[in-house]
Amino acid sequence: MPSVKGMKPLLFVVVMVLSLSAWADEKAVSPLKAALVEQSADRDEALETFYVERNWRPAWQDSATVTAFAEALHSLEGDGLRPSDYRADALSAAHRRAYDNGEADPQQLADFELRTSHVLLTALRHLQRGKVDPQRLDTDWEVPVEPLSLNLGSLSRDVDARRFEEAFAEVRPSYPPYERLRGGLARYQDIEEQGGWPTLPPREDLLRPGDVHEHVALLRERLAVIGEPGVVAADTSILPDAKLVAPDPFTYDETLAEAVERFQERHLLQVDGIVGPSTLAALNVPVGERIDQIRINLERTRWLLHGLPETFVLVDIAGYQVSYYRPDGDIWRSRIVVGQPYRRTPSLRSEITHLTVNPTWTIPPTIRREDVLPKIRRDLGYLERNNIRVLSPSGRELDPRSIDWQNPGNVMLRQGAGPDNPLGRVVIRFPNDHLVYLHDTPAQQLFSRQQRAISSGCIRVENVMTLVQLLLDDTGTRRDIRALVAKGETGNVPLESHVPVILHYWTAHVSEEGELSFRPDIYDRDHELLEALDRPLTL
Repeated sequence: MPSVKGMKPLLFVVVMVLSLSAWADEKAVSPLKAALVEQSADRDEALETFYVERNWRPAWQDSATVTAFAEALHSLEGDGLRPSDYRADALSAAHRRAYDNGEADPQQLADFELRTSHVLLTALRHLQRGKVDPQRLDTDWEVPVEPLSLNLGSLSRDVDARRFEEAFAEVRPSYPPYERLRGGLARYQDIEEQGGWPTLPPREDLLRPGDVHEHVALLRERLAVIGEPGVVAADTSILPDAKLVAPDPFTYDETLAEAVERFQERHLLQVDGIVGPSTLAALNVPVGERIDQIRINLERTRWLLHGLPETFVLVDIAGYQVSYYRPDGDIWRSRIVVGQPYRRTPSLRSEITHLTVNPTWTIPPTIRREDVLPKIRRDLGYLERNNIRVLSPSGRELDPRSIDWQNPGNVMLRQGAGPDNPLGRVVIRFPNDHLVYLHDTPAQQLFSRQQRAISSGCIRVENVMTLVQLLLDDTGTRRDIRALVAKGETGNVPLESHVPVILHYWTAHVSEEGELSFRPDIYDRDHELLEALDRPLTL
């Protein structure tokens, strides 16, 4: 444990106060105020304000208060945080060392006092904003993580009344997705305590509806453990309703096939009711790994779900879905295509400002370099066939035959508007450093795929014309998108009011109906975040 001397100058102030005959001695107030003014710029302002709110009264003299706090810290496991990070099991012993050794050392008392308050504020900060700094994991992260927002006067009263659960509830994200993930975590933690689920043995052949095999009984049990509707395990003792009658445990019947299809749909697998390698792998992920996956996504939710307006567009990257939360409370949803693993769609928060109708497409540098230039070098006619013009940096059109395509410099390639333009008929624009946006696409067949990480970073939206018209209507922008497109003219349409847009990455999700789904970690982000989340704190 670091030396008390390392916690100056605030610790020195508290030592002074503890050395007085009474903490509430009014004579001590003026020296404390003077010391606060002299503190360095990197001081913990929240910790100072907490004690100012208390008039520098100690918070942790009473052992019952410390015990109640330690017990409350264990409840953070329900949020995917580790109680051991906050020394929950060591607090009471530390209190006894500080207070139960006869004549108390003021410096030792101050050390315990400040450390325990620091633990409290750290736990609250992690619960509200997350333990891990996302910018340390992703240099392209564009969503600002706001500092801790806390009513320290109210917190002081909660400490005095030992209302720690209420203090935690006050800062915990209050949005339904977070609460649903917490519920899913509790359910899977209970499954783990009950022994988890069975592992299906590897198979050379596929397990199909109609098959009769001993592995079917394991499949039944696996799905029954997670509460799949209609599935009854061969061993009814594991079920909450002992009156249920098990079917033939070894027959892959229609009810079981429907349950497998629901499992496949939730896990973004091919929905066919056949247990092949991908479905078998998803079924055999241990419950402990699924618990970690929920914990990871609770952390991601803490980064994001603060101060959300009533109306916003949410892009769920790993779930391949866009949701528009409308002013009237309705939610419009649609399927999307997102960036490939080597051209990732970024996480960001911005505002939709305008639309581009009948857009041209200025080919981004990476796509130009890696995809288009090799095709032009093989066949110059590629430009004409794809309606691509060659432009100087100032926008002057150039003759393609005059360009050294082995070293084209900084020429721009721009594809004209039309049915083959990759941006389709309309683009939804919002400022960001990654030059990404939501847009239409002529490749509508891609939306039928279960896993759709196949773009170059931007987000293709199914039924985008409907979304655009809703945005126009809801912002009071009196325009008809289909009429604008029909004119064939390229142009921008500013929205009368901006609409917040959030692009984020979740690999676990709970629907409004309580169905927990797990998505493939298409950008391989979960492992690094889990390591950071489980890394012990030094408090």
